[in-house]
Amino acid sequence: MSESTAVYPGTFDPITNGHSDIIIRASRVFPKLIVAVAKITGPKKRPLFTFEERLDMAKEVFKDYKNIEVVGFNDLLARYMDTIGSHVLVRGLRAVSDFEYEFQMASLNRHLNEKVETIFLTPSEKYSFVSSTMVREASMLGGDVSAIVHPYVMNALKRKYQEKLTEVNNHPQ
Repeated sequence: MSESTAVYPGTFDPITNGHSDIIIRASRVFPKLIVAVAKITGPKKRPLFTFEERLDMAKEVFKDYKNIEVVGFNDLLARYMDTIGSHVLVRGLRAVSDFEYEFQMASLNRHLNEKVETIFLTPSEKYSFVSSTMVREASMLGGDVSAIVHPYVMNALKRKYQEKLTEVNNHPQ
C-alpha cells in the first residue's frame, strides 16, 4: 500500500448517501480509498445490522468504483493503519457539533500512531443533516429515507424492520 492510499473508517450502520458523498469525493483526491467497516463498535453503539450486513451494503454501494475498496477491520484503527501501510484518514464533518468529537479522535489517533494524519471533508449541503442514527430511526417509524440511502440499503432497512416486527409479533410480552 502506498502513501497515496487513504482510509475512510466507520461503523456504517447503515451506510448513507452522506457517507457516499464523502467517499466518492475522497476517491477523486486519492488514487485509492479504502472504506474500512468496523466490526468492533463503541460501547454506546448498538448496531441494527450485523457486521456482515454492513460490509455487504458498503460493497454493493461501491461495487462500480475501481479505486474504492471496501474491507472489514477488527482492530484499533491506529494499529490497522500500520497494518495496511496507510497513514491518511478521511473523516466527514456535517456540522460544527461533529468537530469536537472528530478533533478528539484525530488527536487520539495521532497520539497512538504519530504517522496518522486526518483529513476532514464536508458533505454536500443536501446531506449535511444525514446520520445513520437518523436514518435508522426514521426508517423504523415508517419514514421515507429513499432519498438519503442507496436503493440496496433501503431494501435492507425494510427487510430488517420487517424481521424485527415479525419477531415482536411472534413473542408478545
